[in-house]
Amino acid sequence: MSDTTTDHDTIRKWAEAKGGRPAAVKSTHSGKDVGIIRIMFPDAPNSEHDALVEISWDEFFEEFEKRELALVYEKDSMFSKIIGRDTAEKCARGDHDAAR
Repeated sequence: MSDTTTDHDTIRKWAEAKGGRPAAVKSTHSGKDVGIIRIMFPDAPNSEHDALVEISWDEFFEEFEKRELALVYEKDSMFSKIIGRDTAEKCARGDHDAAR
């Protein structure tokens, strides 16, 4: 079962407990533009973190707020997905096609 949150402390604690770090997609990260953000898990098997560059939590959350994002995650696994808050709200209302 997954949860959705926009709470910075919850996101950071969840990620760090699983070895996660804030990151940006290298090809979108340049100068003052953070680009597309992700949470990377460098120690995870099959992790494709070569395409990511580590950023600070401050940079991550600044972009997270600027783009009005939310995190869908599973407490007992490393599964996570960053989605728009509008999509998160539609899913909370029962619109199961919203994330497609």
